[in-house]
Amino acid sequence: MKKIYLNELNKYYDKEIEVSGFVDNIRDLQWVQFVILKDSTGKVQITIEKSEEKNREIVEIVSNLTLESTIKVKCKVVENSKVKLNGMELIPSKIEVTSTSLKELPIDIRNKDNTLRETRLDYRYLDLRREDNLLLFECQSYIEQMMREYWYNNGYKEIHTPKISAQAAESGAETFKLDYFGQKACLSQSPQFYKQMTMASNFDKVFEIGPVFRAENSHTSYHATEIEMIDSEISWINSVNDVMDEQEAWVKYFMSKLKEKYGEKIKEVFNVEVSDVTSPFPRINFYDAKEIMKNEYNYVGENPIDFERHEEELMCKYAKDKYNSDFIFITNFPYEARSFYVMKDENGITQTYDLLFKGIEITSGAQREHRYDILKKQIEEKGIDPKELEFYLDFFKYGCPPHGGYGVGLARIMMRIFEIDNIREATLIYRGPTRINP
Repeated sequence: MKKIYLNELNKYYDKEIEVSGFVDNIRDLQWVQFVILKDSTGKVQITIEKSEEKNREIVEIVSNLTLESTIKVKCKVVENSKVKLNGMELIPSKIEVTSTSLKELPIDIRNKDNTLRETRLDYRYLDLRREDNLLLFECQSYIEQMMREYWYNNGYKEIHTPKISAQAAESGAETFKLDYFGQKACLSQSPQFYKQMTMASNFDKVFEIGPVFRAENSHTSYHATEIEMIDSEISWINSVNDVMDEQEAWVKYFMSKLKEKYGEKIKEVFNVEVSDVTSPFPRINFYDAKEIMKNEYNYVGENPIDFERHEEELMCKYAKDKYNSDFIFITNFPYEARSFYVMKDENGITQTYDLLFKGIEITSGAQREHRYDILKKQIEEKGIDPKELEFYLDFFKYGCPPHGGYGVGLARIMMRIFEIDNIREATLIYRGPTRINP
């Protein structure tokens, strides 16, 4: 069976077809009924003349129809310039109600501002029917397709790493603990260790899009306990600049593709311009960035070894004003703020970076330490017993190429592209400290 979608109707003028969808609106007037039908691709008007004897059964059905019910319609597609919606209408010969919605909806799906966010999240399956949400997740699907297209076109392998681990890739305090058949285990915070394992396995270039779990009791607008992470790792690099070069090319690819295909629609629905990525992404050293904020904005953050949220906003403003870029790399973070697996140069400067986008960090990246002895020493420097990471250290005992990579939060990308103020709105089904339903 081939379903005809509403955005295809201009192919079927003056033809008898069958369409189906949700009832978006009903106007039952003295002489005529109008039903607005919607599906995932658009809307169309159905027109029923009450005076026509052949329409008696249809009129009765529409008189008892409720909003958000689903119907199947046999109809003729007619061009009508007087109809504001698409300049066409459907003239039905039969309407079948395939499911009936309760009359009173628990949320207002036409105006999200009329319902509290938490209530909308309780009824997410209804909330997602809004046009802006349908567009948002259609674009997310396309963005992931274009990310993969870049990687496949450039010789990357897609990998799938385990989401149950014996050891934490980051802070053990932020893991969800599991009893794994009597052994201690946790849900994976990151595919970091296994990405690096594939470098030792001579995979050269890899990527993964998959879930990770963070047991952070954080209630901010940009944190979640389950997120979709986008990770990549590449071998045979000469410096962290090679990693940034590769990520910048990748970002420019999927962002330009998004702007080309959906830019006008995003502007129409969200009133947001998709970022122009033709300018190079500026790269500024962490310590220089601190000085810029002090001198340009008279601001000194309280954290000397990392960025606060406001500092991310200021540096993005600086990048936009000075370089006409919505993206900026901040490089060479202090070792105290980075994990044991990052590389330091002979002066102790880390080969690391964050990529900021419209006021928020979306990426952490680095060249990794691939030399066994130095890596073991750095583990000890961080106060970790190397025996706890013995399986990980084994990856580096038998030769491992210089390598580096990055991780990106998918929902944060969506937040910034569409200028959404809360990660809950940019996630299909949100998980946080107080939300495990639906």
